[in-house]
Amino acid sequence: MTSHRSSHPRIGLALAGGGPLGAIYEVGALCALEESIEGLDFTACDGYLGVSAGGIISACLANGIAPRELCAGFIENSSAPPDHFDPAILLYPNWREYAARLRRLPTLLGEAAWKVLVERRSLLGALERLGRALPAGLLNSDPLAAQLKAMFSLPGRSDDFRDLKRPLLLVATDLDSGDAVPFGAPGWDHVPVSRAVQASAALPGLYPPVEIDGRYFVDGALKKTVHGSLLLDRGIDLLFMLNPLVPYETGDAQQLARKRIPKLVEGGLAVVLSQTFRSLIHSRLELGMRNYQHSHPNADILFFEPDHRDAELFLANTFSYSHRRELAEHAYQATRADLLHRAPDLQVKLGRHGLQLDMPRLLDPTRRLVDVWDTPNRRPLERSLLRLDEILSLLETRARQARAAVEAEAQAD
Repeated sequence: MTSHRSSHPRIGLALAGGGPLGAIYEVGALCALEESIEGLDFTACDGYLGVSAGGIISACLANGIAPRELCAGFIENSSAPPDHFDPAILLYPNWREYAARLRRLPTLLGEAAWKVLVERRSLLGALERLGRALPAGLLNSDPLAAQLKAMFSLPGRSDDFRDLKRPLLLVATDLDSGDAVPFGAPGWDHVPVSRAVQASAALPGLYPPVEIDGRYFVDGALKKTVHGSLLLDRGIDLLFMLNPLVPYETGDAQQLARKRIPKLVEGGLAVVLSQTFRSLIHSRLELGMRNYQHSHPNADILFFEPDHRDAELFLANTFSYSHRRELAEHAYQATRADLLHRAPDLQVKLGRHGLQLDMPRLLDPTRRLVDVWDTPNRRPLERSLLRLDEILSLLETRARQARAAVEAEAQAD
């Protein structure tokens, strides 16, 4: 491969978080990217970086598990154990934490009563002490770490950063200092990969902080959304960056009324909080992307994320098996359409690093990741409706592909 920057371009991959939905999107998008770009192998990158759920996917890729294998294990559940991944392990209640906190409740109640009755403190101040009885996390992330440890203990893989063939960084946040910690970097490479993933994905409130070397760590996205500079600082020439979570754009009030689209506030607290969280992390990402252009002007960054008007991803139920397959297929096809739309610009950037788009594959409307309409136990009417939706999607894809091909030819002329 040749490049205007180096004779052997260094390619990196940075994956942001986003919970189970983020992992599903990234698997579908990575399959589309690897199949559509000639010369690209996501198990042979010169550097991997993962944050939160993106850390799970990055750690698997660094261990030589290809995107299609991830699809078999994470999406279709067709892999043999321990590569067979059931998202239900992410929902185990944290019973041990509940029990430990409940044991403290009588003492805390006594202290609160003493403050009010004897010391004449305010009732509100006394009740604040009872907050210590609340668990640090509702769910238990130990089953996730255990499964990843089993996966990375198979022959040819490793749960030790130092034994991996490719550099891997997993970012978590030190709870006591607020600093971002890159597990896998010198000084932090003694931590097992599975434990580092657990720490990077410990979303506050949902999962308890993870103790490592006497310190406690939580989700790496608290400091930055992607931390892409950690790879760019290592001399990466071409960085693929994926961000699964984007704020949803419903359109203006007139469009909502005309199309009878409900407003987000009608979805209740969960939807409002989701939109708020997505907006916050995306605004930080936009700022970071602008900074990368100034701090690393010689690096090419190829950034991929869902369409902000994609209601299917925003309102998805990621814990349904059939929905996981449909969402992965949706991400796969959306990424292919995005590649076609951006083909003229992408061809130039990829060409600088010895890569190019595989246009025959991109223009093939029959390519799929999974057969979403052939899921077992579907009723005939549901299968027919899904098949109809697939045909309509193919027609829409063909129209986009035709427009992209015309634009590419015009650009070439």
